[in-house]
Amino acid sequence: MKKLWLVFGIIMAVSFGTLLWIGTEIFREAPPIPQRVVTTAGEELIGPEDISDGQNVWQAMGGMQVGSVWGHGSYVAPDWTADYLHREAEYLLDQITSDEYGGDYEGLEADKQALVRQRMQSMLRANNYDASTGTLTIEPERAEAFRENLEHYRQVFGEGSAEYAIQKGAQSDPERLRKMVTFFFWTSWASTAHRPGDTISYTSNFPSEPLVGNIPTSSTIIWTGVSIIMLLAGIGGMAWYFASLHEEAPTEGAPESDPLIGIDLSPSQKATVKYFLVVTLLFLLQIVVGVITTHYGVEGHGFYGIPLADYLPYVVTRTWHVQLGIFWIATAWLAAGLFIGPFISGSEPKYQKLGVDILFGALLIVVLGSMAGQWLSVMHLLPGDSWFWIGHQGYEYVDLGRLWQAALFIGLLLWLFLILRTALPAFREKDNRKELVLLYMISTAGIALFYAPGLFWGMRSHLTVVEYWRWWVVHLWVEGYFEVFATVVIAFLFARLGVIDPKIAAKASLLSGAIYLSGGILGTLHHLYFAGTPTVALAFGAVFSALEIVPLTMVGFEAWENIRRSKARGWLAQYKWVIYFFVAVAFWNLVGAGIFGFMINPPIALYYMQGLNTTAVHAHGALYGVYGTLGLGLMLFCLRAMNPERVWNEKLLAWAFWMINIGLFLMIVVSLLPIGLLQTYESITTGYWSARSPEFMQQDIMHVLRWMRIFGDIVFALGAVLFVWFALGLIFKRPEVSAGDGE
Repeated sequence: MKKLWLVFGIIMAVSFGTLLWIGTEIFREAPPIPQRVVTTAGEELIGPEDISDGQNVWQAMGGMQVGSVWGHGSYVAPDWTADYLHREAEYLLDQITSDEYGGDYEGLEADKQALVRQRMQSMLRANNYDASTGTLTIEPERAEAFRENLEHYRQVFGEGSAEYAIQKGAQSDPERLRKMVTFFFWTSWASTAHRPGDTISYTSNFPSEPLVGNIPTSSTIIWTGVSIIMLLAGIGGMAWYFASLHEEAPTEGAPESDPLIGIDLSPSQKATVKYFLVVTLLFLLQIVVGVITTHYGVEGHGFYGIPLADYLPYVVTRTWHVQLGIFWIATAWLAAGLFIGPFISGSEPKYQKLGVDILFGALLIVVLGSMAGQWLSVMHLLPGDSWFWIGHQGYEYVDLGRLWQAALFIGLLLWLFLILRTALPAFREKDNRKELVLLYMISTAGIALFYAPGLFWGMRSHLTVVEYWRWWVVHLWVEGYFEVFATVVIAFLFARLGVIDPKIAAKASLLSGAIYLSGGILGTLHHLYFAGTPTVALAFGAVFSALEIVPLTMVGFEAWENIRRSKARGWLAQYKWVIYFFVAVAFWNLVGAGIFGFMINPPIALYYMQGLNTTAVHAHGALYGVYGTLGLGLMLFCLRAMNPERVWNEKLLAWAFWMINIGLFLMIVVSLLPIGLLQTYESITTGYWSARSPEFMQQDIMHVLRWMRIFGDIVFALGAVLFVWFALGLIFKRPEVSAGDGE
């Protein structure tokens, strides 16, 4: 154990040290934001603070939930960087052709087209930014292209666009709209202008745009190869390691009866029931807004003819769909931690129930307040800068206003306090649980503390800086410490049931945590390949995101071990479906996080796939498949422990389990994955802009594939309803079924 703790500590220190060092390089080499953009003729096109103001306008109206920028965001509307760039390139081609030859670009001979295209590329790729004055100088033709694009976006955001699911009046203020377009211009400029002293752009030539010469860099290709080699080496090493392991201690020593029977629940444990009630309701609500959000991709402004977008625009429903998923999953995990706490110490500290009740109230306020604030922000009902504080920050997964963010962080600190005060007495005991308890405290501290980076940026922070810290929350908080917490909690549950020795459980958990974090911490950088970051982020992100996949290829061992434990004693059969949810977590860890994750993680793959439906494949398979399934499994364990003698209606739960998992699988493989792969082909052959364009996305085949998703959605939704009905029956103590009915 001492060696494992040493390895764990070294991994943490080296990984975070490297991540922070790369962060300083990212901040130092981020694309500059010009204070002025002027033409060679002396016209000022963009004034001081216009670009930062425009970024704020974009954020307040939903930001990444209305299309994407640099590939980060939602999927129905275009990527505004790619869209602006392509429209500018086409305008410049026609303008140069008209000036030089008359007519338009498409009418030229091939050799003349090549000359015009080269002149346009030279214009866009030249970096004429003067750092000493903060001035960017561009050609008058680019200023005209800006005005042309501004008129286009005035139509899109003012009058609305059904193809983009953008409601009428999304942004109708002329000055605010102009500033937002200056932000689009800047993201486009950074994607083509050469870094000083280099021949690649600030975004490593993302997005793919053959017209302007945006093709994958040599580093993108080389580090993709290295990442695949590292993956194969890691899998080989892990296989050797597993082959060398001795068989885990036999489970014959498991108790003859359920050790939880006859245990009196503490007041704080009973108080967690209301958390699980909220979990079920938020789960259902997320599905409802998910159905509406998906349908907007077909109908645009309406829901089966109802003009719902006038009151509940796509940007709001998608924001809520993503945010509700995080809320109900996190609530399930937090409640499970609070419920397990008294089991660790064997007693309950004074006022623990009061703390549990206060935390519950705080979570409700954050959920309801943040959702209301986001709607008010999108509907332009918040004055001044209040959108940032109580409205919509515009950044996917951390959309909630800063006030709600801060309140959530305080709530997590309260949760950590409540957990630690139940765990510390057990940690002081000299028994074989000490190592496992320590791991439990470390993982809970990680969950509470690693939400803090969400507070590390301000209203006017540089987009690249925001992206760096945002992925600390989204990746490290969720894919890092939640992963470790999950491993430790499952091990603790089996130890509490007596089917595994706590010391063995601690050793296995510590090893798993070390393996997960060895790739997971620096793997954060794979989200930042093309977010205005230097090549060093791409190199480290490629290698370590590949290593993230290595432990996921071995989750089958964990799944079968859990099944074996469930058969150690007859009474463990009543935990069968709890364990099946844990087995499903292992399956989706392999498929959703592993296979579908690595499908998009290598640099060359993400270069063409980022922000397409391939991203949605990974997001659904990992966020719900892994973390959502585990949240439901933990909830079931707690509800079982509250009344271990009760006979469950296992037939109902079995239908719920299989329908949820089969529905999710169908949703992915029948609809999201085919759409994503067709988009990828279009991105490679034509350009990223085309893969997101309405001309491509509104083809008949795309309509068919979107409608085919309804089969998986219905199966999933029905399974979720059955699960909620089953859970509500336990919560509200509906009459028990007989033993025969439960078969």
